[in-house]
Amino acid sequence: MFWEALGATALGLVIACAAVRQLPERLPRGPLVLVTGPAAALVGGLICRVVLGSGHTLTTLAVSAVVSVAILSLLIVDVRPAHRLPANVISPPMP
Repeated sequence: MFWEALGATALGLVIACAAVRQLPERLPRGPLVLVTGPAAALVGGLICRVVLGSGHTLTTLAVSAVVSVAILSLLIVDVRPAHRLPANVISPPMP
């Protein structure tokens, strides 16, 4: 179990590093991402271990990677400027 937890944490750290490298402008701060990735992978791996039991190492690592990516995707912010109509313009009616 220790090695699965360590592997899941390392996998989450690799995913977080890749996210910081690929999307630096869309993620809030590097340290937050670098902590969230391994923590999410560890939680996902531990939940998978509890549900499936021992002997499913590859499945546990795959689930931990999916949970890490899913949680990191929640940190992504939209960097596009919001398109807003001026206050005095009335929007057209919906069809």
